[in-house]
Amino acid sequence: MKRIDLIAGARPNFMKIAPIIGALNDAKNRGSELRFRLIHTGQHYDRAMSGSFFEELGIPDPDINLEVGSGTQAEQTAGIMMAYEKILLKEKSDLCLVVGDVTSTMACSIAARKLGVPVAHVEGGIRSGDWTMPEEINRVVTDSITNWFFTTSQTANDNLRQAGVDEDRIFFVGNTMIDTLLTQLPRLRPPECWNALALEPSNYFVVTLHRPGNVDGEQGLLSLLEAIVDGTRGFPVVFPVHPRTAKQLGELGIRTPQLHYIDPLGYLEFNYLVRHARAVITDSGGITEETTVLGVPCLTLRDNTERPETITMGTNELIGTNPSNLAPALARLKAGKWKKGGIPPKWDGKTSERIVKILEQLLIGA
Repeated sequence: MKRIDLIAGARPNFMKIAPIIGALNDAKNRGSELRFRLIHTGQHYDRAMSGSFFEELGIPDPDINLEVGSGTQAEQTAGIMMAYEKILLKEKSDLCLVVGDVTSTMACSIAARKLGVPVAHVEGGIRSGDWTMPEEINRVVTDSITNWFFTTSQTANDNLRQAGVDEDRIFFVGNTMIDTLLTQLPRLRPPECWNALALEPSNYFVVTLHRPGNVDGEQGLLSLLEAIVDGTRGFPVVFPVHPRTAKQLGELGIRTPQLHYIDPLGYLEFNYLVRHARAVITDSGGITEETTVLGVPCLTLRDNTERPETITMGTNELIGTNPSNLAPALARLKAGKWKKGGIPPKWDGKTSERIVKILEQLLIGA
């Protein structure tokens, strides 16, 4: 038997790890010698940010919870490394599999490699080029010590090749987050606000904002929200508020009948809103992938993206962080001039199956 440590630490990880767990269980049922140990680092530790996602996506209770909790970037990194190192010293696995680009991804990769455990990175090779983003540092550090890369796009493959990674360590498999989306589509359900706000398909906008550059400065956040309200006039705007942003909004006291602040939603409810929205305005990377597959227009309030395929192939456009850029983009949308987009290669719901087959070949020669 060969055992894999599956690392999940923060909300963006859960959608990516869930289908891998399913594929590993399917492989076990057909006689595979692969086993796994699910390790939750506790980077997102409250129920709203992790517990409900585990239940909705069918993720089993973790075998180990490191319970690291909140802290600065350095505190979380150190806490996760120390806790995971103790686990490995007590009982080492054959592979550490990390997903995405959160602090847990980088920290567990470092701890594993220091103890001679190979690392596989799901979603390896993506780059924004923006070194002000903690996620970019996490990606680069993780990829610099990763043994095997499971990639979502040819752009990611090219990034790795340019960094000197050998071709036989790169596996273009697709996007596990899309595995989760396609699996869960029949189960998506309207949130409480659907009836309360009298929402109708294609007749409202969804907004998500959480990046420090957009929400930490009072004037910048105020200007963005004013531009969103002006550009979407005549339509409800639903804003599930991230905890970081909620604090800012409370201090600013921004209120308008058109803009509806709601509590963070679970996976099934949030993606129901996205699926039926006229468009999504966001600074999230993952949401741009989901809107691309769902065919929903997406306006990204960032100056760069680590997921360029959502722009070149999908429904996403980079609007930038200047609020004045929103009006012309929303005018094009209202005029019916937004691009239709398509689905990138291998974003077909079978990525996790490909990953598990490759892991069988790498670890047990099957």
